[in-house]
Amino acid sequence: MNHVLPLTSAAATQEGGGGSMFIMIGIYVVFFAILYFIFFRPQNKRKKKEEAMRKNAEIGDVITTIGGICGRIVGIKDENTIVIETGSDRSKLQIKRWAIGSVETVHDDAE
Repeated sequence: MNHVLPLTSAAATQEGGGGSMFIMIGIYVVFFAILYFIFFRPQNKRKKKEEAMRKNAEIGDVITTIGGICGRIVGIKDENTIVIETGSDRSKLQIKRWAIGSVETVHDDAE
């Protein structure tokens, strides 16, 4: 009788261990899902919004570069390079589109 008791308790211990593994995997899945919705999804939305803002920049828009230079777009050389005019002496700078930090000019879509 004393020999049977340790065998039954060992079998019960092994049964409970399998269930806790699935619970632990479930916790990790829920944790990574929460991380995705808190960090990665908003970052992707912000990235798409900035990309659209840079793509829609037109001649005459007032912009600020990521380096802090403020100016007005006076020309578009090619798909990735624009020319801005800055300061009272109207000096011109060529910058890449990816260097646009913000566009202050608001366009009416109704026009």
